[in-house]
Amino acid sequence: MQLFLVNYDTHYEIEQLSRMFFRQLTVEKLDKTPALPATDYILIEKTDSGFDISVNLGGNVYTDRVVYDPKGPKEEMQLCLGAYKLYEKATGHGLPWGVLTGVRPVRLMRNMYKNEGDLEKVQAMFRENYLVSEEKIDLCTDVFNLQKPVIENGQPKDYSLYISIPFCPSRCSYCSFVSTSIKSAGHLMQGYVDNLCEEIRYTAKKADESGLNLKTIYMGGGTPTAITAPMLEQVMKTVRECFDLSKVLEYTVEAGRPDCTDLEKLKIIKKYGANRVSINPQTFQDNVLKAIGRNHSHADFLRCVADARTAGFDSINMDLIAGLPEDTVEGFEHSLRGCIELGAENITVHTLTLKRASNLVIKNEEHHYDDVEKMIAKNSILADYGYKPYYMYRQKSTVKNLENVGFSQSGHESLYNIYIMEEIQTIISCGAGGVSKVVGPNGELKRVYNYKYPHEYIKDFAAIIARKDEVFDTCRQFGYQKD
Repeated sequence: MQLFLVNYDTHYEIEQLSRMFFRQLTVEKLDKTPALPATDYILIEKTDSGFDISVNLGGNVYTDRVVYDPKGPKEEMQLCLGAYKLYEKATGHGLPWGVLTGVRPVRLMRNMYKNEGDLEKVQAMFRENYLVSEEKIDLCTDVFNLQKPVIENGQPKDYSLYISIPFCPSRCSYCSFVSTSIKSAGHLMQGYVDNLCEEIRYTAKKADESGLNLKTIYMGGGTPTAITAPMLEQVMKTVRECFDLSKVLEYTVEAGRPDCTDLEKLKIIKKYGANRVSINPQTFQDNVLKAIGRNHSHADFLRCVADARTAGFDSINMDLIAGLPEDTVEGFEHSLRGCIELGAENITVHTLTLKRASNLVIKNEEHHYDDVEKMIAKNSILADYGYKPYYMYRQKSTVKNLENVGFSQSGHESLYNIYIMEEIQTIISCGAGGVSKVVGPNGELKRVYNYKYPHEYIKDFAAIIARKDEVFDTCRQFGYQKD
C-alpha cells in the first residue's frame, strides 16, 4: 500500500494510523497530485478547507472530504478521524484503540483528568474524540485507578535506578532490544562489569550530592543472569555498598532466561537485597520456544521457578507473549493458566510487536496473526484469580494494534514499571543502552543516553561519566539539591 501526501508536511499521526490498518505501507510526500498506480493506494490532499481522502483497495475506491473546523481538535487529529472512518469502511474493521497512536494511553487519561476533573467526561472524550472501544476504555480506567495512589504518593526528589546488563545466551526472533549474545561478546563481559560498577559508584555519589531519594532498583537487559555468578555478585555487591537498601521499596532483577539462571545466581540475587525477580517463559509450548530461538524447554523454566522459591523469593513476575509463531489460542490459554497455577505474583502479557530490528522481520518470516485478539481476550481469566491490571503500554507495529499489560496480585504491583511507563519519576540508568530520564517538579522531562553497545561503552567510558554529569546538572537546574 502506498500513501501519497500532497501539500502536507505534518504527517506523523496520519502515517502511524495508516500503518495500523495497512502494515506494508510506503509514504511519499508530494507538492502536486501524482499519476496514481493501478495497485492499492491512499491519496490525501490538503485543500484550502481541509483534506480530500481517497483509498483504492482491491480496485474499490472510497472517498471522503474532511472540512477543517477551527473550533475542533488540532488539524492532524481531524484528518485522522476522517481517515479512520474511511479506512474502517474500506477494510470492514476498526481498531480497538481508535485513532490513538501513542504508547501511553493511561498517561493521556491522567493528563485529561487533570484538566477536566471528571473521569466520566474523560471516558466520553476517549469514546467520541478518539473512537476508543469500550473494552479498552475500561482497561485504561482500571489501570488509571490502580495507579492513582502510587502517583499521588510520589515526591519530586524520588528516583529509580536502572542497571543494564546487555548480554543474552541467544537472541530471540522477536527481540529488538540492545543485547549481545554471549557467544559473540563473552570476552567483553568482565570489562563491561568493571566499568558498570564504576558508573554505579559515581552515580551513587552524585545522587547523594543532589539530595535524591532512591525508591526502586531494576536490573534488566538483555538478561542479567547471562553474566557469570562472580560477575553478578560483583555488580550486586557494588549496589549494596553504594546505596542504603533499607530505604528502597522495590528491587527487581530480571532472571528471565532459564538457560542461564540457576540456584547459585538466584541465591546471590536474594543475598544482596533484591526482593523481586522476573522469570519469563514467554510460552509453555516447547515447539513455540524452538520457533522463537529459545535454548531452553518448559521443564527448564519450571526448574528455574522452583529454584527462585527455594532462594526465598515471594514476588515473581512471569512474561507471556501473545502471537508467537506456531502458538495457538489453546496454547496461549494453557500458558496463562500455567502461570496462575505456579502462583506468579505478577503476570505480564505482551502482544507480539513486529520490530524492524528483530530477526522475525529481518528474515521476512510471515506468520498468521488472526488469533492474537482471541489470545488477548483470554486475559479475562486473570480477574477470576485476583489479578488486576496495574500498568499498560503500547508499541509501534504491535500486531492488531493491541497492548501490553502487567497484571498483579494485590500488593505486588511493580512500582518501577509504573514510574518508567508513566514518566512521573526520575530514572537514572547505568550501563549500555540505558536512557536516564530526569523529571522536573512541574513535569519537565530531559533524556540523557548512554552508548548502546558494550564495546562502545567500554571503549569510551569517559563519555559515559560525562553524560552522568549532564544528568545531575539537569537535576540541579530542576532545583534538586541537598537540603
